Amino acid sequence: MPKPTILSSLADRFSRGETVVSAWCGLPDVSTAAILAQEDFDAVVLDMQHGPLTLGEAIRAIPLINAAGKPAIGRIPVGEFQNVSKLLDSGASGVIAPMINTLEDARTFAAYAKYPPLGERSWGSYGGLGASGLDPNSYLREANGFSLSFAMIETREAMAILDDILALDGIDAVFVGPSDLSIALFGGQRIDATAPEVDEAIKHIVARASAVGKPVAVYAPSAERAKAALDLGAKMVTVMSDTALLRSAAQRALGIVRG
Repeated sequence: MPKPTILSSLADRFSRGETVVSAWCGLPDVSTAAILAQEDFDAVVLDMQHGPLTLGEAIRAIPLINAAGKPAIGRIPVGEFQNVSKLLDSGASGVIAPMINTLEDARTFAAYAKYPPLGERSWGSYGGLGASGLDPNSYLREANGFSLSFAMIETREAMAILDDILALDGIDAVFVGPSDLSIALFGGQRIDATAPEVDEAIKHIVARASAVGKPVAVYAPSAERAKAALDLGAKMVTVMSDTALLRSAAQRALGIVRG
């Protein structure tokens, strides 16, 4: 039986204990994701929660990312669980769901991400089936193992039920949003994704997730913060955003030219 290739690569890396360094795309032009997929990133995240990237554009970007030999991960807007299956059907290797603040949120997310008997995902994979290298019945049996669900932990409510979220079979990993987490930790008074309190929270999340063998991913607004998150035990980091990378490169070039 042929094994999944691109689609299983993310799950395979986690199972081997390897770290994943991902690009982060929010710009709507799918060529941006395609360009970043050709660099030495291990994966590409497509963010539909913030910014102008729509579901249709994400679905068009996914095969371009896969064609570069990289897994694609989609982040849905808050509560739009109906898009989880669409992303996986189109060939995404994983989906990130923001603001998972209750067990009901987590169970609903898992239900859309997993086929029966674990979940309620309905049959209709086209890009995913084609990219998997599997026949339909093999895909049905194996997809729950390589179609990864990342529940975002970014509030006090989520921190309070972290162990319960991690205990759900249909949740494969957790994803830390440090900016929103800082807002929660400081009672809505300020935002500071680099605060020591945030690092302590990440350490706690890593410890609890590691105890049950589930990886932790962290959004990093800079390369330095990405390295720090890996040092704290994260198994996946996203390095800046496409917009931030573009502006940073422009500022460096202009500094040299005008300096």
